[in-house]
Amino acid sequence: MTARSGRWIHEWDPEDETFWDRTGERIARRNLLFSVLSEHIGFSIWTMWSVLVLFMGPEYGLTPADKFLLTSVVTLVGAVVRVPYTFAVAIFGGRNWTVISAGLLLVPTVAAFAVMEPGTSFSTFLLVGLLAGIGGGNFASSMTNINAFFPLRKKGWALGLNAGGGNIGVPVIQLAALAIIGASGGPRVLLGVYIPLIVVAAVLAARYMDNLASVKNDTGAAKDAARDAHTWIMAFLYIGTFGSFIGYSFAFGQVLQSQFGRTPLQAAYVTFIGPLLGSLIRPVGGWLADRYGGSRITLWNFVAMGAATSVLIVGSVRESLALFTVAFVVLFVLTGLGNGSTYKMIPGIFQAKALAKGLAGEEAAVYGRRLSGAAMGLIGAVGALGGVGINLAFRQSFLSYGSGTGAFVAFLACYAICFAVTWAVYLRRPVARAGGTNPAPEEKPQLSYADV
Repeated sequence: MTARSGRWIHEWDPEDETFWDRTGERIARRNLLFSVLSEHIGFSIWTMWSVLVLFMGPEYGLTPADKFLLTSVVTLVGAVVRVPYTFAVAIFGGRNWTVISAGLLLVPTVAAFAVMEPGTSFSTFLLVGLLAGIGGGNFASSMTNINAFFPLRKKGWALGLNAGGGNIGVPVIQLAALAIIGASGGPRVLLGVYIPLIVVAAVLAARYMDNLASVKNDTGAAKDAARDAHTWIMAFLYIGTFGSFIGYSFAFGQVLQSQFGRTPLQAAYVTFIGPLLGSLIRPVGGWLADRYGGSRITLWNFVAMGAATSVLIVGSVRESLALFTVAFVVLFVLTGLGNGSTYKMIPGIFQAKALAKGLAGEEAAVYGRRLSGAAMGLIGAVGALGGVGINLAFRQSFLSYGSGTGAFVAFLACYAICFAVTWAVYLRRPVARAGGTNPAPEEKPQLSYADV
């Protein structure tokens, strides 16, 4: 039975199929819905500078390098705050922190509304960009919260849907910018639209979400996750998928303007397509991972990302706008697919380690939830740093070569390394046994990481 006190649920066991069918699924889905809404707005505010820079013409006095540096700062803060946001769920409760974190989005939005005009100094824009970074933290707290609501067999779908719904905040704000630019509106119109939406998200979270009393900060789990090599391996792979997604989301419009001479309106017409498709396909990546194994999907996804990047390099060198745009959109789709498959791998890996230790049933599930929840915050934060690297790589490429070609060559090498790591760690050999001991002859074969 689910015991509730106020908005707190004190008994929660999603692995119990009877409990899940009777009450658990309904409650989990309701919390997922409003978690997605808040995270969606958070992504929009985090990435609002990807479209605000499109409004910033010559009268603002910023060079392309300045704009890439600005978006790099925004991405950096969004990555760093993911760590404290992960632990905030256990301190305040998932519902309570969703309300707080949604309300905090008013700070960067109102600040940007106040300074967004020609004559504002570059240092002021950098400071306001720092504030916008807090929107990136909503992802970490939302994923940690939703991870606790769903059973292992549903995590790929649930986490993919939660993250995908949040990621859609990127193309939505870009679409809103397209409509406003097309109507000859200014950046303050865009910001003014989001201020009431933030309030609505906070109010709905307060009204319909729940806190799980069983979710508690476990400093031991955080330390164990930080010591586990798989946490950092998955963080590296997540740099390749989500780091690419968020980095390209910030940079796509700027590259079209700086390299291909597109106007703000022309750039806005296409910049939203890639993030939109990449967001929509993320749950598909989770579903495929549930069905075929996250490591298998992730491996071949990196192959496809490398192929798409190769085509991008050709389009960049030949200055073919059509080829470049199509390849970039395809690459966005693949980053979304990989986002879903890599995040599905995290709980599966720690569950497999639990089984390898000889744990079973609820004991194994608790072990897996404990470490995977702690690892997700670290992995999400490090993965988002990939977006910083992408914007800095574009900045240096434009300073050195006047185009993004050099950056794409570097990204291609990164995807090749990600492929090699995925194969070597998760598909070449079975689960390592605790303590490195050899299995006894009578023991059952261990799970392969290919199954996670």
